[in-house]
Amino acid sequence: MPHWLVHASANENSIGLADLVFPAFLFIVGVSVPFAIEARRKKGAGMKQLLAHILVRTISLLVIGVLILNGSERINQELTGMGKLVWLFLLYTSIFLIWNKGAGFLHKPLGRKGVLIVLLKTAGFLLLICLIWKFRGGTPEHPTWLRHGWWGILGLIGWGYLAAALTYVLAGRKILYCVLLWLLALLLNIAGLSGLLDFMGQGWLVDILGVWLGGNVPTLTLAGLVVGMLLKREVFAGSGFVSRLALLGLFCLVLGFGLRHWFIFSKIIGTPSWAMVCVGVSMLVLAGLYYIIDIKGKRFWARPFGWTGRNALTTYLAPDMIYFVVWYFGWPLFFYKQPMWVGWVIGGSLLWAVAMLFYARLLAVLHIRLRL
Repeated sequence: MPHWLVHASANENSIGLADLVFPAFLFIVGVSVPFAIEARRKKGAGMKQLLAHILVRTISLLVIGVLILNGSERINQELTGMGKLVWLFLLYTSIFLIWNKGAGFLHKPLGRKGVLIVLLKTAGFLLLICLIWKFRGGTPEHPTWLRHGWWGILGLIGWGYLAAALTYVLAGRKILYCVLLWLLALLLNIAGLSGLLDFMGQGWLVDILGVWLGGNVPTLTLAGLVVGMLLKREVFAGSGFVSRLALLGLFCLVLGFGLRHWFIFSKIIGTPSWAMVCVGVSMLVLAGLYYIIDIKGKRFWARPFGWTGRNALTTYLAPDMIYFVVWYFGWPLFFYKQPMWVGWVIGGSLLWAVAMLFYARLLAVLHIRLRL
């Protein structure tokens, strides 16, 4: 593969295309927060209901993220009593049973949707509890149980979402406060990697809130939150929003390259230079997409991406269940990843990505939608 397409190593001082994906998702999470919260407010949700919803969604993301992390990286198959792929497949099954909000297609033929939903969720919870109970990591001499580690992808999204959602709700929609907290997160990122926070030690509070104190993930989501608030203000809609967002994106790029003099580009380390470059790229891409889709009205081409956008968590997790089955039985479905010719690898990956867009549409038609 061309090196610029893949993830850069921790100390490489480089950003590959793959290194832009996760921070862009965190950025999108922040952008969506003002729209999601205001939609709930229009439905009559007060402060207590909003905070409860934010807390439940965060805990759900943390739990799912930690479970996937342990099943993917820490499981001891012999001590657990089942293979890694089997454990993960059953874990994903329980997740879809518990958190699926689109089981409407089951209601009509059975007619007792309330009872059916309770039964499905109960089965999911029982399966999840069984999997957690059976899980073991480590070695026979030193067996271990679940650990949060780096929280997993969804866990990091959960912490980032919590930072953006609480900021928006508690700041009273005042963008200045959100900008200040965004800058504070960036300063925490700089201070942490400069050793200025070493005095805090490694207590349980630091261990739990390390993602926040590290500043990197909140920097990405709070940047998105600020952009979402600008987008929601009518005065910034249209071409004015595009130009302002493009200028802000360029500023973030310049700042990121400036910070590179002290901090290398590294997704794995979570450096502020990497974060600001990713924020800048995300802003520029969003500005371009907004111009094409919302101002010029060129929307038809983007429709398949809308399927995934409205069903994002499902589209993220569901393909893994295909992987688990394919790997378990050894089917050569991903043969295009093996040849030495790079055209096969890139072309096959693009076709698979397109297939997953339509897979997301199929799942939506079947009313399979994860909602936390």
